[in-house]
Amino acid sequence: MFIQLVILACLADGATCRDFPLLYDAREVSLLTCMTAAQPEIARWQSGHPQWQPRKWRCEAVDPAQRSL
Repeated sequence: MFIQLVILACLADGATCRDFPLLYDAREVSLLTCMTAAQPEIARWQSGHPQWQPRKWRCEAVDPAQRSL
């Protein structure tokens, strides 16, 4: 099982948006940890992706066997 932080980000034009998932091992990160540590993690992500502006984010549990490729 994994915990996924999903960042919805848009380009400056606002017309192009997409999800950027960041996966964590559920043995190391809980949903509560994801929620409380999301803002600094999003800031780190944004520094590496300056053309994208985060709009929303969410944490969710993910079963790798059920993820679509």
